[in-house]
Amino acid sequence: MDFRVATSKRLSGDGGPLGGSIVADTGSRLSLYETAPNVEVSLEEFEQFALDRLRVLKGIEEVRARRKRLEELDTVVIDLWRKHMRTPNAADLNKKDVVSHFVLRLAYCRTEELRRWFLAMESALFRHRFRCESSDSQRKLMDDYKLPFKAISVAEFEVLKDKLGQVCRSLNQPLPTADSAYYKVPFEEVPDLVANRKILLGGGHAFVPREQLALLVVGQFRTRLSKALVLTNRFVIMKWTSVCAEDEKDRLAPIVESLSTRYLGADYTQPDSKRDISSKDLDNLAKTSFPLCMHHLFKKLREDHHLRHGGRQQLGLFLKGIGLKLEDALAFWKNEFSHKIGPDKFDKEYAYNVRHNYGKEGKKTDYTPYSCVRIIMSTPGVGDHHGCPYRHFSEENLRATLGTLRLSTPAVAEVLEKVRSHHYQLACATAFEAIHGSPSEGINHPNQYFDQSQKLLQSVKSSEVSAAN
Repeated sequence: MDFRVATSKRLSGDGGPLGGSIVADTGSRLSLYETAPNVEVSLEEFEQFALDRLRVLKGIEEVRARRKRLEELDTVVIDLWRKHMRTPNAADLNKKDVVSHFVLRLAYCRTEELRRWFLAMESALFRHRFRCESSDSQRKLMDDYKLPFKAISVAEFEVLKDKLGQVCRSLNQPLPTADSAYYKVPFEEVPDLVANRKILLGGGHAFVPREQLALLVVGQFRTRLSKALVLTNRFVIMKWTSVCAEDEKDRLAPIVESLSTRYLGADYTQPDSKRDISSKDLDNLAKTSFPLCMHHLFKKLREDHHLRHGGRQQLGLFLKGIGLKLEDALAFWKNEFSHKIGPDKFDKEYAYNVRHNYGKEGKKTDYTPYSCVRIIMSTPGVGDHHGCPYRHFSEENLRATLGTLRLSTPAVAEVLEKVRSHHYQLACATAFEAIHGSPSEGINHPNQYFDQSQKLLQSVKSSEVSAAN
């Protein structure tokens, strides 16, 4: 990558897939991010810019699950952008925009799954930003990047007005007026519109109303970014891994390598002090408020009286996060494991690990419950039960498991549709809504799922008490 971090060496040579320079002001606030910026940023800016943009992309992922209308999404996305990407000096916004994009591109180019997510979220962000730009700004962007979309002149509009009106009448759309904006594009750019006879053709061009322009420009953006991510991945393999990661192993490497699994929500290291949960409460809580990943682990623990290390870590830290105290956690795990190995062996081989998770052994680190991203990115082996069921279960197994939660057939179908599209957290949110009969606030963490569930159940309980009185 061809921008500098403080006084460190450049991250790529001239002419590399991320090399090049960027014009400070293209005349539009939008960019197609074709070349990496040749600017200097501090280490703090390098990380903070990327995290702020990541908050925007994660926010977009959440709001898209709520099936809002396009116009509503425009407002939400722009609000997210203003909230997280604002800079003290307005002139620095372009720098933050482009640097943050390329840092995340470096972090998310590494696997097909990460590239797919980044491409989808960046395309959605670009789409809504483009829709909210003025006509002049949109035209300036298309001219700057030589996109094959040109606004027709007033004279051309007058010549085509009657034919454009015929198309509008056939589609039951308002007739074009002198204020209508149309763009001339190569007909091969709009095959769907041509096939469905929803567009006027002439001289090898299609005449597209401004309302449909965003789809075309986003298509160009998506195609270019998709190719760029593949090139960036090659750069990572050739240069970052072999040279830069070693040179920057104490500075940039930890930041870049952690971004794709970084959790940005509430801190669940310390349990809610107001919540008093003991081991005897867990069976009921598992039925009502555990997300599927924890419900499955809890069920397997009760059945087999044992979990491998990955499962113990995932479930144990979750239970710590919901409020299970160390003494109760030791009693709970000992009671389960003692069915197979006896209490003495548990004390010798497993109790240390439980105390370690609570910061009472070793380095005395108070470990954090695993986020959804970390669980999704895990790689359980044969005989393991940790990980994310929405990602790691077969469709047949997942369908049967969802059936035990008493989800309706349409709800199961909707969950499976999200899974097939690799939207695992959205699948979990859909299951939450089906179980609780109420929209979720987006699921990014198993403990967040638990908190939302408990809040809704307590609200229902309070309403029933009030009604009874």
